[in-house]
Amino acid sequence: MSATPQTLSNRDLRQREIVPPEKLARCHAVVIGVGAIGRQVALQLAAVGIGSMALVDFDLVEEVNLAPQAYRGEDIGLAKVEATASVCRSFHPQIKLRLFQERFRRSSARMMLSPQTGATDIAVFACVDSITTRGLIWEAVHEQVAFFADGRMSAETLRVLASDHPSSDSHYPTTLFAAEEAYLGSCTAKSTVYTGSIAAGFMLSQFTRWLRGMPVDRDVMLNLLSMELVVG
Repeated sequence: MSATPQTLSNRDLRQREIVPPEKLARCHAVVIGVGAIGRQVALQLAAVGIGSMALVDFDLVEEVNLAPQAYRGEDIGLAKVEATASVCRSFHPQIKLRLFQERFRRSSARMMLSPQTGATDIAVFACVDSITTRGLIWEAVHEQVAFFADGRMSAETLRVLASDHPSSDSHYPTTLFAAEEAYLGSCTAKSTVYTGSIAAGFMLSQFTRWLRGMPVDRDVMLNLLSMELVVG
């Protein structure tokens, strides 16, 4: 007899000591940007069993997104949030999703942060490719959320920043350097699915550390080409 979504009580059996289910059940995740890193973050959150999640992205799937962002050929032309939501639901049919096919705006932040379940802890995953947008997101949400993570990548280098006390975090704002100091062009102009997947895994690792009451690593940088890892 095949199992139905309602009978899959052991889907998380092997992760329960690592991802405490009672704490996960209290979380509402907001993934802003579902490109190279954000799509992988969303899929991993769905797989671990997050109950409530919002996906935010204005973009449509293009052919150039297939290899580095793991979209499918049949997704071309679809909204990225819709294509990502479809896979999330296949992983976790009971997940409650809210989709925002728009750019992040301060005026929409309150709705994005509102869970569709009884979740009380809000976790934001910023996966955008603009320093200006990162700053806007931080200013709009850091006083309202319990956990914040930011994933950045360029080719085969990545950086993951995490905060378990966003309202009082003094380190993260120092990483929001002026836009003119950033790489020329989008930071994901050169990207690979494996770099995005590793960055997403690092973000989920910090998230689960927070769930367990462990201190998070606030600044992690990895160069895959030289295999250099720096943890700050």
